[in-house]
Amino acid sequence: MKIAIATINKPSLESAKKLLPVLKNHECTVFNKSEEGDGFVIFGKVDEIMAPAWANFDAIIFIMATGAVIRKIAPHLKDKATDPAVLIMTLDLKRVIPLLSGHLGGANELAVEITDTLEECVNFVTTASDQIKVLAFDMFAKKMGYDISHLKSLAVVANRIINKEIVQVVSYPCVIEEMKNFEGYAEGSILFFTPDDLAEFDTDIPTVYITPQRLGHNALQFHPKEIVLGLGMNRGTEEKEIALAVKRFCYEHSLEETSITCLASFDAKADEVGLLAYATSAGKELRFFNDEAINALEQEFSPSKATKFFNIKGVAEPASLLASQNKTLFLSKKIYGNVTVAASF
Repeated sequence: MKIAIATINKPSLESAKKLLPVLKNHECTVFNKSEEGDGFVIFGKVDEIMAPAWANFDAIIFIMATGAVIRKIAPHLKDKATDPAVLIMTLDLKRVIPLLSGHLGGANELAVEITDTLEECVNFVTTASDQIKVLAFDMFAKKMGYDISHLKSLAVVANRIINKEIVQVVSYPCVIEEMKNFEGYAEGSILFFTPDDLAEFDTDIPTVYITPQRLGHNALQFHPKEIVLGLGMNRGTEEKEIALAVKRFCYEHSLEETSITCLASFDAKADEVGLLAYATSAGKELRFFNDEAINALEQEFSPSKATKFFNIKGVAEPASLLASQNKTLFLSKKIYGNVTVAASF
C-alpha cells in the first residue's frame, strides 16, 4: 500500500519514525512540520495535504486527535468504494483506530498488521462484523477480486447477518463453496441458490447475487472479472462478424467486454484469419483445445454440428470451460449468423 503518515508536531513526528519499521512492506511518506528528505515532506497546514493525500494514497495514518481528523477528512468523503483507508494512532503507538474504509479500503487489515507487530498496541476496531466475527460480504468480494454493484445495498444484508437473520445468495457451486469456507461463515445463516434451482427462492429476503452478469436491479451484486468466451465459427468468417457477435452477446447478457480475459476455440479453428485478427484487435488472449481435451470433459453440452463434422462434444461451450479458472459455464451458446458464442468463468 501507499501510506501517508500525517503528523503535526515533533512528538508525532518521532512517533512516525518509530512506526516506519512496522510498515516496511509498504511505501510510506511522512508529512510533517520540520523534516524534509527521502520519504519526508514538509507542509504548513493539514488542509494543504488533504487533497493530494486523498487522491494519491491507499491509506492515511493520522497521529493526532480524533476530533481534528474528523474535521479534516469530512469535506473529502465520497463513498466506501473509493475513499482511502483512514487510521488514527496515539503518540505512544499503543492505540490504533481504523476510522474509515475498514473493509474495502483495508483499514481494518492494516490495523491488524500494526498490532501484530507492535505487541502493546491495541486495535480499537468498531466494525460490527469484525467484532462479533461474522461473515463480511464486502471482505469476501475483496478477497475474491470481484467488482461490486449497488454497494449501498450492502448495509441491509450486513445488518441481517449481524442480527442473525437469514440472507440469500444466488451464485454458482464454485463460488458457494468459497463462501462457505470464508472467515465468519456460519452454517444456516445463508440460503444458497444456483440460477438453475430457484424453486424455494423468497423474493422478500434480501439477496446477494454473485455472477459475471450486471443484473438489472438494485440488489447487492458481486461480479467475477475473468470471463472466457468460447467462439465457434463457419470457415472463412470475417473479423467484423465475429466482433459484432461478441458485442451482441455481451449486450444481451449484460456483460462488460472489458471483463473478457480470454477467447477459446477448437484447434481446427487455429488458422481462421478472422478469428486471429479479432483476437489481436481486441487485445485478448486466444487459446485452442484439441478433440482429446474437449471429449474428456464430463459435462453435457448443447447439441452441436461439431459432433457431426469433428466428432467432438462442441466448440464454444467446452472450449470456454477448458480455458476458464473456475470451470463454470454460466452462459450456454448463442448463435449469431456464422458465429457461436458461450461464456465461462
